[in-house]
Amino acid sequence: MRSLLSLFSFVFVLLFSIQSAIAEDLSNYRIGSGDLLSIQVYGEEELSMEIRLSDAGSIAYPFLGELNALGNTIGELTSTIKTGLADGYLINPTVSITVAEYREFFINGEVEEPGGYPYQPGLTLQKAVAIAGGFTERASKSKLFIAREDQNGDPSRVKLNTSIQPGDIITIEESFF
Repeated sequence: MRSLLSLFSFVFVLLFSIQSAIAEDLSNYRIGSGDLLSIQVYGEEELSMEIRLSDAGSIAYPFLGELNALGNTIGELTSTIKTGLADGYLINPTVSITVAEYREFFINGEVEEPGGYPYQPGLTLQKAVAIAGGFTERASKSKLFIAREDQNGDPSRVKLNTSIQPGDIITIEESFF
């Protein structure tokens, strides 16, 4: 029984490590203020938590203090925490971070219910319009603009199949005909 438990623990740690390595390599999502992060440290319940990024883009993490996460990828933040914990606190820590809740996107102009809505992975402009109740009668299907945080908020003209990111501000203009 004891060896079965040891084998199970080993497999769990191995799978957890593989998941963390994949997340570090593949994630290009940039963390922003308002994101809710789920941080898991295997075997260390007091170091596992859900925490929302402050307006300054930082998190207060046990032993490591204030960490600047703004603009980092999930993999970069995972590496920062893993390295910090390995420096005198834990031996070979296994850290996994996921975004539990993304920051909102905003849609205004000629939609039935303008406002802020929770971001969902795979969101397109067409889906965002549907979430906001659809186009109004006067909405232009071609005068669609997105202002992105990573583009200094300068609006760009886009199409309905454009991908939406957390924090985007969508404007649907009025059609004159």
